[in-house]
Amino acid sequence: MRIIPAIDMMSGRCVRLKQGLRSSKKEYESQPLRAALRWQSAGASWLHVVNLDGAFGQADANAHALAQLLTGVNIPVQLGGGIRSLEDAARWLDLGVSRVILGTLAVADPVRVEQAVKRFGADRVAVGADAKDNRIAIQGWVEETDKQL
Repeated sequence: MRIIPAIDMMSGRCVRLKQGLRSSKKEYESQPLRAALRWQSAGASWLHVVNLDGAFGQADANAHALAQLLTGVNIPVQLGGGIRSLEDAARWLDLGVSRVILGTLAVADPVRVEQAVKRFGADRVAVGADAKDNRIAIQGWVEETDKQL
């Protein structure tokens, strides 16, 4: 089993939201790179980063903080949050992300997942599903779908 620690980023800082509620935001680190280095020092073999601003519609948000994180750690980083197109995925992969996580895009347009795998490779694309009451939530937990887990 591989345990992958997560860093949720909003406005360039590490935060936690409860089921996507912005009003529940709690900041726990002002510099994501510091948090990432702590996880790396603790033995993490991967990092999972969520661009919460991206999930809420600002696709390029946190690019600067993420670029610093990517150049500062020596372990692979997977990224989710706001990747709504193949162009978004390509931009993050070109920045140095090892794997992109597709959530809303996978629900809204499953064919795009297949296209992403063909274009970037199966090891660089994953599908993530957030759930509320066993139903898949998309758009940063804002919208519940009729799809059940």
